[in-house]
Amino acid sequence: MDGFVAELKKIPPVTRFLCISLISVTGPVLMQLVSPYKVLYHQSFVFGERGFEVWRLWSSFFLGSGGLGFIFEMIMLYRTGNELESGPYLRKSSDLAFQLVVACGAIIVTSIPLSSTVFFRPLLLSLVYLSSQLAPPGAQTSLYGLISIPVKYFPFALLGMDLLNGGPRAAALALPGAVIGHLWWWGIFGSGAGGRGGPLAEYGRAPRWLARWFGESGGSGANAESIRATGSGVHVVPPRARAEDNAQTTHGYRWGSGQRLGRD
Repeated sequence: MDGFVAELKKIPPVTRFLCISLISVTGPVLMQLVSPYKVLYHQSFVFGERGFEVWRLWSSFFLGSGGLGFIFEMIMLYRTGNELESGPYLRKSSDLAFQLVVACGAIIVTSIPLSSTVFFRPLLLSLVYLSSQLAPPGAQTSLYGLISIPVKYFPFALLGMDLLNGGPRAAALALPGAVIGHLWWWGIFGSGAGGRGGPLAEYGRAPRWLARWFGESGGSGANAESIRATGSGVHVVPPRARAEDNAQTTHGYRWGSGQRLGRD
């Protein structure tokens, strides 16, 4: 047990919170210990008309799919969060946490026209979008080991898969995640800003009390220049390239055969 706790503590704090939250909400629902209606978002239940169930603001972001889809989502959430928190947000977990809260609020607002009650898919898509845009130029990923695409198009491939699996409604519910992910990347890191950061970079820094709570100093956050200098972000190469160069140490999504979603 001590060994498990020690391994758990090695996971960066924000990524650890995201993964534990996904298990804590989705697990009991899948085991039918908790009704899904108790964790869905509904404005009247959150803001007092029918109650004051504020936990729905948290739980509605972590109700994932059932069956093998849940395993795939867990792997993708862990890998994406770890890539961000070990790269562009290295020693800046407080900034990631603060920006993530803002992004979640924006997802709720942009999902109002769709009457969404679950926000996990757009949350995941926003993180994937940010991570893919911070990838090194020319990085690629593969879908099921068959089609290699530039990693910056990976979020749109996920939207396409939602369209194929769940129809237009499923893709529409996930779309706010791509919109917020783009605004997040552009606002904090800057689109073609030459490493100077985006126009909202100053506003994306965590409050001092939050930085102290994470045990961090209040220095400046990561910017595009430092990401390129350290090679942080998502590193993805096609499976064929991995076979040709076993010494390559980059990481990223690898859609293998059958039921495997991500691996190093």
